[in-house]
Amino acid sequence: MKKIKYAIEMGGGYTCIYVNGEGLALKEPSLIAAEPTNDGYKVVAMGIDAKKLIGKTKDNVEIFTPMPYGEHSNFEYSVILLKHFLSKVEYKAREDKAIFVVPCGLSAKEKENILNVCEGANLGQVELIPSALCSCIGQGRSVDNSKVNMVVDIGGTATEIAVINMSNILKGATVGIGGKSMDASIVNYLAFSQQLVIGLSTAETLKNEVGSLYINDTLNMEVTGVDTQTKSPKSVVILSSDLRPAIEPFYYEVVRAIDTTINSLPPEIVADIINNKIVICGGASKMQGLDDYFKRNLKYPVEFCDDVDNVTILGAGKLLSDGQLLESITNNL
Repeated sequence: MKKIKYAIEMGGGYTCIYVNGEGLALKEPSLIAAEPTNDGYKVVAMGIDAKKLIGKTKDNVEIFTPMPYGEHSNFEYSVILLKHFLSKVEYKAREDKAIFVVPCGLSAKEKENILNVCEGANLGQVELIPSALCSCIGQGRSVDNSKVNMVVDIGGTATEIAVINMSNILKGATVGIGGKSMDASIVNYLAFSQQLVIGLSTAETLKNEVGSLYINDTLNMEVTGVDTQTKSPKSVVILSSDLRPAIEPFYYEVVRAIDTTINSLPPEIVADIINNKIVICGGASKMQGLDDYFKRNLKYPVEFCDDVDNVTILGAGKLLSDGQLLESITNNL
């Protein structure tokens, strides 16, 4: 197989590009900021620049991801965003091949949409590789033998669950639960419980700083928002316990999805999963106390990846240097 230079992961949270021989060359939010004009919409910022505008721009400027669940539901803006990111890594249009990391279990139509986005961005030949396989490889697991691995990726916009054996996905599921939905839940819950209106960026900061699944955690943080009654500025000290009712239901659904998936598997595969432990990755797996929460609520042992944020793109990067394994994977897809 001809050597491939680029590995690309366009998730609902971040887009990453790994360049063979250089490493992780780009990681930016998968965001576009656009405002309406007489001729449609005008893009005003992308990536990190778009994220900086959240809560700080005109009301008519919409900030969004064109692939909320990795499915590229907005073709035009997916192409614009991918072109923008490729320009930052000096990609030569149509000259270089690329690995494109995708969710598992995509339909033929969804795969076609992704390939059309790649074509629109002037990518050369593209190999679509399931993200769960890349996560396993990034964590140092072997995916091309008879031992079964299970991966749970709790990402920005979705949670992906996959069971892997012999370079293939035996069973996969995608659940619409991720860090961004938790942020929205925090906004809604604080408006109800504290009569405090905050923005999504503040909710994300709260989640990252004091969000916790430990029952007796005492972390706290003061935030400023708007009083729902008086519409005046209001500062409140938010405790971990104040956030838990907004956060915990999402992880409960992750546990339930894991149980449902494992309960549908033959005993021999379940035995392998127990022996190997479930691989946990994704940005939302950094929630404090999640390991303890899994021990209390999940019947199966887990192993958190060494780099939960970047393990998938780093695994794709390893594939760039292992043509034999890449060929084995593509032959089984």
